[in-house]
Amino acid sequence: MSDSAGTPDTRPRMIVDCDPGHDDAVALIVAAHVADVRGIVTVGGNADLERTTHNALVMRDLIGIDAPVHRGCGHPIVAKPHHAPSVHGESGLDGADLPTPVTPLDGTDGVGFIIDTCRAEEGLWLVPTGPLTNIGLALRQAPDIAERIAGVSLMGGGSFGNRSAVAEFNIWADPHAAAIVFETFEHAPGSLVMAGLDVTHRFQVTPERIDATRALPGQLAEILTGLFEFFSGTYLTRHDDGSMRGAALHDPLAVLAVTHPDLFSRRRRHVAVETTGDLTAGMTVIDERKLLERQAPNCDVLTDVDSEAAFDIVLDAIRASDPRIR
Repeated sequence: MSDSAGTPDTRPRMIVDCDPGHDDAVALIVAAHVADVRGIVTVGGNADLERTTHNALVMRDLIGIDAPVHRGCGHPIVAKPHHAPSVHGESGLDGADLPTPVTPLDGTDGVGFIIDTCRAEEGLWLVPTGPLTNIGLALRQAPDIAERIAGVSLMGGGSFGNRSAVAEFNIWADPHAAAIVFETFEHAPGSLVMAGLDVTHRFQVTPERIDATRALPGQLAEILTGLFEFFSGTYLTRHDDGSMRGAALHDPLAVLAVTHPDLFSRRRRHVAVETTGDLTAGMTVIDERKLLERQAPNCDVLTDVDSEAAFDIVLDAIRASDPRIR
C-alpha cells in the first residue's frame, strides 16, 4: 500500500478545475484522498459544460466529499468550443452506468468562486485538468490572486501534441487562456507545474491495472472498471504506437505533482503558448536552448513518473471510497 493520505491540516489545499472526463474523474478521486479539496469548478472541454458539470456532481456523490461544485465557463476566451467524444464518448464519461447526482450545484460563477476563495485563503493550489479558461480569466480579472496562491499544477501541453502535431487538447482548446497562465508565472512568486504528454503517456491504464481495479470492493471500483475499459478502448483503436497498452491516465498526475512531488522527474524551463499559428495554435513552446540569452524559466516541466507507485495511490483512493473501509 502507498503512503497515507495525511491529516487534514497537513494535506495540500486545492481547487480542482476540471472537465470530467475519465481521467478527470480519477483526478477527483485521488484529490479527495490525498489533498484538502476546497472546491471543484467545471469547464467545457471533454464534453460540453452541462455534461462536465453533471459528471462532476456525480463524482462528488460517489466519492462522498462535501466540496462545493461551481459551474465555470463553457466557451473559450477567443476560440470556438471543441469537445472530445471520440475519446470520452458523448457523455464525457461513457463506459459505465452512472447514478443520478443527488447533491445540487453550489454556484454558477466558477471564476468568481476561484477569485473569492483565493482572496480569502492564502496558499491554495489551483489544479486545472481541462482547458484553462476559468484559471486564465480569474488571473486576468484578479491579478492579485497570483500573489496569494501556492501555484498552478496543470495537466496540459508537452513537447508533442494529440489534437494536432504539436498541440495537446487542453491547451489547444483555449490557447489564449493558457497563454495568460504561463505569462503570469514569468512574474508571480508561486509555482507553475506542467504535467504534459511527455509524462502522462508514461502513466497508462494497462490491462493489469484494470484487473487490479476490478478486484477492489465497492461501487466506485465497479464503475471505474467500466470507465477504464471504455477509455482504453478509445486509445488503443486510435493509436498505432506499440508502447500504448491502455489509455494515458493524464489528469491525476497534476494532483500528485502537488501531493507527491518525489514521484516525478522535472526540468525548469521557460514555456510559452502559441495562440495564432495555423498549424501551431495551442503549442507549448518549451525552451530547451543552452544559450545564455534564453528566457528565465517560468515552469516545472514534468518528464517522468514512478507509474507503479502513482497507480498504487489511485488504487488506495478507490479502496478508501468503499464504505466498509471508511
